[in-house]
Amino acid sequence: MSLHPPSVSDELQIDFPAEHVLLLTLNRPKVLNAMSPTMSSDLSRVLNWFEDEPQLWVTVLTGNGRLFCAGADLKAWFAAASNGDAGQQERYEAMIHGFGSISRRHSRKPIIAAVVGGAHGGGMEMLVNCDLVIASSDAVFSFPEVKRGVVAALGGIPRLARICGHQLASEMLLLGKTVDAREAQARFGFVNTVVPADQVLSTAIGFAKAITANSPDAVQSTKVALLLAQKHNVEETFHTHVWSPETKRVDEGENIQEGLQAFVEKRQPSWKNPAKL
Repeated sequence: MSLHPPSVSDELQIDFPAEHVLLLTLNRPKVLNAMSPTMSSDLSRVLNWFEDEPQLWVTVLTGNGRLFCAGADLKAWFAAASNGDAGQQERYEAMIHGFGSISRRHSRKPIIAAVVGGAHGGGMEMLVNCDLVIASSDAVFSFPEVKRGVVAALGGIPRLARICGHQLASEMLLLGKTVDAREAQARFGFVNTVVPADQVLSTAIGFAKAITANSPDAVQSTKVALLLAQKHNVEETFHTHVWSPETKRVDEGENIQEGLQAFVEKRQPSWKNPAKL
């Protein structure tokens, strides 16, 4: 792949661990990868580029050090906010893709979280908007905002409620309860797989490779249907999805022909990068 990602600060590392896979590593380990305005801006630029880059089909997001993300770096955000005149609501609205440019992002491409140590606050808001979550066996998770007098207002509340239902979401959101990896998987449902810490990243990359073994056109159309299902009933989702640009691209593209031909010939398909929409 010949790729030219946008320039970023040293707070975000960019790698390409497998064909069609982008790996983003939050790189503020001394402060448990707390989100600064700089890191958030870096993520926004890179993820916007990722959305438009046909050669990249999946993103894996992880954190360097002991924790995936501890939430917002309150000192850094307070300093940034004190330099402007906008109110808090205006600042929330200005973050069009939410916390870390992820918590309200509606990407047609899969995003996989590789979580060592756990996630808290805004880190959880990002995590629950990822499509797949791989967690270390020692990971812990929490929305501690109510304990600090603040609110998880950037998309995490409705996403968690949709994943695990009102009552279970209330345990985390209203009590500020911390849950471990096994409970997050078995009871709350926002973790897919729990593995030892030293296997988290390789497992996540393995999931990414399994996705890239499939037609990128079909994967992206399917992801769109999953997003639509969060907003609409079955019939509305069906009609909107059928007429979406992503589904039209599937029906008119080369990959559907390749997939069917490979099935007939009993061989592995050779997918092409999807056409730009």
